[in-house]
Amino acid sequence: MIMRTFQYILTAAAILVFSTAYAQDASPWQKEFRISNCTLLATGRNPYFILEPGHQLVLEGDGEKVQITVLNETKTVDGVITRVVEEKEWKDGKLHEISRNYFAMCEQTKDVFYFGEDVDYYKDGKVVRHDGSWLAGTGGNRAGLIMPGTPKVGMKYYQEIAPGVAMDRAEIVSLDETCKTPAGTFSNCMKVKESTPLEFWSLLWREHKMYAPGIGLVQDEDLVLTKHGTVRNAQ
Repeated sequence: MIMRTFQYILTAAAILVFSTAYAQDASPWQKEFRISNCTLLATGRNPYFILEPGHQLVLEGDGEKVQITVLNETKTVDGVITRVVEEKEWKDGKLHEISRNYFAMCEQTKDVFYFGEDVDYYKDGKVVRHDGSWLAGTGGNRAGLIMPGTPKVGMKYYQEIAPGVAMDRAEIVSLDETCKTPAGTFSNCMKVKESTPLEFWSLLWREHKMYAPGIGLVQDEDLVLTKHGTVRNAQ
């Protein structure tokens, strides 16, 4: 009897948590960004996102290392010349993933749009899969908003619009956080809560990221900024 009652309590708690998460998730997420009104540039910056060749961030934590580099390279995606940003990830010292992400900035608003990515996953030094790869303009995919030029608390928007493949989205939680990292302490950081409708557990557990003005991403859950700056010949 006690065990059955305990199971009922767990079930009721799970239903309550899911119902609350679903109610929050049901509020509108922006999918339309009037990109056609923009003059799109492959180079530029806004307060929390730098799209300039050579800009590099290194984040580390819990046996992982991520290196993000704005390359001196462009790629045309859906008719738009985008900047290539390379992201390398190592786990326990072994290369795990390399993604090439494609971004362009609206000259008028400084919004940064995400036009897709090519992803390579590695095992024992060899590429084994390409999960999560997508490009705007193919298969119904469209560019999403990776970083607004004028962020405001409460903004909710899709970062990726690739149905069934990649549908990451973000909600701006705060613009006045203080971020302490091995690379320094930063004020007026933006806190973003990310989720995706493609994964059930994303409704319950949402990833948080921190962005510092003039730097960019400084924290991604357990990963924190350990180094940032400009590198030469970023190719």
